[in-house]
Amino acid sequence: MAEIGGGCCPPMDLMRSEPMQLVQVIVPMESAHLTVSYLGDLGLVQFKDLNSDKSPFQRTYAAQIKRCGEMARKLRFFKDQMSKAGVSPKEFLGKDVDIDFDDVEVKLGELEAELSEINANNDKLQRSYNELMEYKLVLEKAGEFFASAHRSATAQQSEIESQQVGEDALEAPLLQEEKSVDPTKQVKLGFLTGLVPREKSMVFERILFRATRGNIFIRQSVIEESVVDPSSGEKAEKNVFVVFYSGERAKSKILKICEAFGANRYPFSEDLSKQAQMMTEVTGRLAELKTTISAGLDHRKILLETIGDKFEQWNLKVRKEKAIYHTLNMLSLDVTKKCLVGEGWSPVFATPEIQKALQRAAVDSNSQVGSIFQVLRTKEMPPTFFRTNKFTTAFQEIVDAYGVAKYQEANPTVFTIVTFPFLFAVMFGDWGHGICLLIATMYLVLREKKLSSQKLGDIMEMAFGGRYVILMMSLFSIYTGLIYNEFFSIPFPLFAPSAYECRDASCSEATTIGLIKTRDTYPFGVDPVWHGTRSELPFLNSLKMKMSILLGVAQMNLGIIMSFCNAKFFKSAVNIWFQFVPQMIFLNCLFGYLSALIVIKWCTGSQADLYHVMIYMFLSPMEDLGENQLFPHQKTVQLTFLFLALISVPWMLLPKPFILKKQHEARHQGQSYAQLEETDESLQVETNGGAHGHEEFEFSEIFVHQLIHTIEFVLGAVSNTASYLRLWALSLAHSELSSVFYEKVLLMAWGFNNFLILIVGILVFIFATVGVLLVMETLSALLQALRLHWVEYQHKFYEGDGYKFAPFTFTLLGNEDE
Repeated sequence: MAEIGGGCCPPMDLMRSEPMQLVQVIVPMESAHLTVSYLGDLGLVQFKDLNSDKSPFQRTYAAQIKRCGEMARKLRFFKDQMSKAGVSPKEFLGKDVDIDFDDVEVKLGELEAELSEINANNDKLQRSYNELMEYKLVLEKAGEFFASAHRSATAQQSEIESQQVGEDALEAPLLQEEKSVDPTKQVKLGFLTGLVPREKSMVFERILFRATRGNIFIRQSVIEESVVDPSSGEKAEKNVFVVFYSGERAKSKILKICEAFGANRYPFSEDLSKQAQMMTEVTGRLAELKTTISAGLDHRKILLETIGDKFEQWNLKVRKEKAIYHTLNMLSLDVTKKCLVGEGWSPVFATPEIQKALQRAAVDSNSQVGSIFQVLRTKEMPPTFFRTNKFTTAFQEIVDAYGVAKYQEANPTVFTIVTFPFLFAVMFGDWGHGICLLIATMYLVLREKKLSSQKLGDIMEMAFGGRYVILMMSLFSIYTGLIYNEFFSIPFPLFAPSAYECRDASCSEATTIGLIKTRDTYPFGVDPVWHGTRSELPFLNSLKMKMSILLGVAQMNLGIIMSFCNAKFFKSAVNIWFQFVPQMIFLNCLFGYLSALIVIKWCTGSQADLYHVMIYMFLSPMEDLGENQLFPHQKTVQLTFLFLALISVPWMLLPKPFILKKQHEARHQGQSYAQLEETDESLQVETNGGAHGHEEFEFSEIFVHQLIHTIEFVLGAVSNTASYLRLWALSLAHSELSSVFYEKVLLMAWGFNNFLILIVGILVFIFATVGVLLVMETLSALLQALRLHWVEYQHKFYEGDGYKFAPFTFTLLGNEDE
């Protein structure tokens, strides 16, 4: 480990996890809260739960956590009220101001009571206002009905009086008889007025008719605008109704039906003067209520703005306190109940900082006794801790999605930073598309400070988190696009004129036979003359397929070399001699040899068929190569490689289980216990050979595991090499799709010599390029590159069975949701 210079942290090293240690902290009760708070600010200790056998309610600080939970509920209530009122809490940019937790609790209680009272009063006033609005509508609509009925009755009476008695001999005596009836014996009709929801109005009328056996008369009037219902507070479409009935029994039935249908009833007078008086009173009360409600809402808004000024500060304080008490509950009380004992993992480099925080907490809390800090020895597997920055974090998360590295295991991220975007670019090679990706990514990178503080959508959040991955992918895409010489599928002689010229006018329709080399070879990438010829596809197919195999074999070799680095670091000679060596021999005697043949064929210009060479290397190894021979003594070399590949399989399979068994027996004879005195520095993780030192050794299980591992590697060497051909397939698909969009959309639209068709063609080309090539193809190539790293590369050396270092820290409290 490099010496710490200047700052609290040593230089970042991604290759292996930071050395970790199990520490014990003994803290006096009076300084425990402040100690945990300072350790949370430091963020370099992962506490272990020493009270895992206790339920949350049996722990020491259960009451304090309950208080924090209640305060968090009040803050959520405030946040909900501010959201409804359109008030945004002010950002808390300053440092944590030292505010008293008890004062915050009292203040929150007072504000909640005041806000609840204002809300309750406002609800009552709003309910009254809505009732009066309905009452006003009833007065208007029912008044219109009674007024029209009165006008109709008056007109009818005048008409009857103007008629002569002899004109209607049948009706006149009846009318005279009716007038002569004793008023005390007349049937008096009652009526009820109110509002009923419009969707229920027809059913309401039908039920009333059936319940009273038709002994009612009902009139309804539609209200054009929606009405706020006093009970629910929601807008609803309603009708005003007037029901005429006879008798108390009918009245009680009507009242029950109104209640069942949610119809609001309001009193109404037949007297026109009383109606006018009631309308005046209602209008006046509505104006008063509107003023009162407006004043109440203004007061509520002022109160919410006052809360919003301190909301983030209070929220952070409550979350901090809750986190502190949760952590304190993980510590155990000692026998005297005067101290708390905590255990946890921390990086070795953090020891001075932790001790400084403990001393500062003891001084600031006026504790007479200081805290005790000591390192414990353990054989427990420590957590894995890689210190990353904003550039490497996304790459580390790609690796962690497969599995977190075992403690001190080699980290694939070191090489993934380069290989992941490069393999993506091999499949996405087009420097025009790469520039489009680069422009989009630069927007995210240049505005990262502003965007990091905003809430983005799920997809945008994902893209923003991986902005540096996409940045690297776009840069490598530009590089491979220049090699393929493709700009939206169009070739450009950027670095020099083409090395070839056509022999005649029909050259573009011919094969390479029609081309004459007139200049030096094109200096960088594919010569632009290949594009558009009949031989373009066979040439690029051959080039990209062979290039995919070379890249695949190189990356698989890197994976096996990383397994050697792990074995050497953990001092496992067994893994070096009986895993690394035979794997290197097997892979390179077959597919390393194939890669060498590809390079030799490129260099010599030979016409040898490599498929024939590799197939007959297994089927007829003694047969003469003939025209497929690329170099002298090739047959002897092939026989040697084939023999070594066959030998490496039992070399991988047989010795390791027997050696592990012998090591296990040796440990049980007492040889392993002498080493405990030597391990006085950092933790040393046991290798695979010593992983079962205190467990029963199952030889059959180890042998079967090794057999599976051997078969998997042998078959995987073939399938993984073939899997890298996806680089060729996706690169070809991307190139052909780009070419189709250019030729069949853009050029075709250009050929019509019509401005409108050209505009439509350009729009279709842009949407097709963005939607298919820049979105779908990007995701496709991204997933394929991910698979190549997880399965073909990391599987060669990466166990990924560790667990992350998750320290107690306040850093992420502000971004968490309850």
